[in-house]
Amino acid sequence: MSLIDQVSNVLKQYAGNSTPNPANATEHFDQVAQSAPQSTIAEGISAAFHSDQTPAFGNLVSTLFSQSSGEQKAGILNHLVAAVGPGTLAQLAGGGALASLLGAGSTLTPQQAQNVSPELVQQVATHAEKADPSIVDKASAFYAQHTTLVKTLGGAALSIALAKVAERQKAA
Repeated sequence: MSLIDQVSNVLKQYAGNSTPNPANATEHFDQVAQSAPQSTIAEGISAAFHSDQTPAFGNLVSTLFSQSSGEQKAGILNHLVAAVGPGTLAQLAGGGALASLLGAGSTLTPQQAQNVSPELVQQVATHAEKADPSIVDKASAFYAQHTTLVKTLGGAALSIALAKVAERQKAA
């Protein structure tokens, strides 16, 4: 059985009305992420971010942030900060320090990002989603490049992502 056949069989478990076992979702997500296009994985992650069956976007990003490397932290923070702007950032508790790190139009370095708390990231992500709803898709595309990190979200979120990937495959 080829890898494509194996992935197809995995995705069939997440298609339609079936209820897959979330305990297997991490392994299944890993298999699918190895063969599916990043854009398709991003759509799945976006579905998990938007789902009412998972915590809010800010909470999920905060969870991912706390598990991230310095480079990953800087990458997502720079996306979030671009969405909220310096004015909103300065109004958040702890955001003023973050805004001053940025200076005039610069980006955060991995070293600077290591000093940002997950709680502040949660606030920034929540405000970013309100200010620019497309940030969810941008964050999804970012995390589609870091699928090992996404697996830390757990079975429920991964099941939602896999269901979206299965829906996409079925439509193709």
